[in-house]
Amino acid sequence: MTHKHETIVKPFSDVHNKDGHIIATLLHDPTVEGLDVAIYMDGSASMEDDYGPRGVLAKLAPVKNQVEPQMRWMLEYLASKDRDGVLRVAYWATGDGSQLEIVGDLSGAQAQTYKFPGPQFYGKGTVMLPVLRDYVAHLRTQVEKGARQGLAVIITDSQMHDADDIRAYSTQVAKEISAGRLPRLNFVLVGVGEQVDEEQMEEICHEEYPGVGHLWCHRVADRMEEMAELVAVLVDETMTVASGGTIYDDNGNVLKVYEARLPAVLEFDVPPNCKSFTLEVAGQKFTQPIPEEDHDEDHEPAAAASMSEPGSSASSSKHQHRH
Repeated sequence: MTHKHETIVKPFSDVHNKDGHIIATLLHDPTVEGLDVAIYMDGSASMEDDYGPRGVLAKLAPVKNQVEPQMRWMLEYLASKDRDGVLRVAYWATGDGSQLEIVGDLSGAQAQTYKFPGPQFYGKGTVMLPVLRDYVAHLRTQVEKGARQGLAVIITDSQMHDADDIRAYSTQVAKEISAGRLPRLNFVLVGVGEQVDEEQMEEICHEEYPGVGHLWCHRVADRMEEMAELVAVLVDETMTVASGGTIYDDNGNVLKVYEARLPAVLEFDVPPNCKSFTLEVAGQKFTQPIPEEDHDEDHEPAAAASMSEPGSSASSSKHQHRH
């Protein structure tokens, strides 16, 4: 039942009041509100075979670029999470191993046709610190344009040569977030192949920071063909499973706490004469006026198209190697 003067505030799509029992359906997952995403693809020399031959060699035999279809899939998927559907994309570990080659700002609509032949200069090492610095600088510019949180996806097929620098910089980033000088951000690290040092990845990703918790999560794919799927799972875990929420009444009293991820439909009771409630999630607050009482006892709230109840197939994906 929809009332004439009822105002629905995003991220809600439907709100019903049954004698003080509120049933609120989420239009979309608010944990991705204002999200800015970037992809950094390994461009070191060990990746050359995965990109396939080019130039004269490409003319001698069919090009078998194993990276390109994975990059296209990730670009399209992650663009659906990004606030404006445009991702910063770059090759890293190029040149002397510490350089970046910026591919550009790419949209999901470009995913099916954009070429990813690999970097111009394959790297002689795998130095990650420039990636982190680049993304933090990029995110600062995006905050001025409306970004509220960040996510950098980093792909590697080998051991990092600057693990101590990565940890030190991560500590500094966490301090900036805790002090409010940077928005919440996460680094998703996916290793591909046998040369990955998973123990090193775990040391980086298991670190917890005061007031922030984990900045990193990781997973390892055996083959390049598994990369995009693992990225999707990790991003979903990072942006939703790890984020609960709190419901407050119009006086700031806590009505309900969701420790894990938010379900598609929120149900809770409000005190008499309460005029609105507020959902706080991922550091953001959404205040929704409470509509008039709904006397349609047979009403069932519509399921949110883009979210699932905990325990459903969409939210019960693999959780090993979470951080």
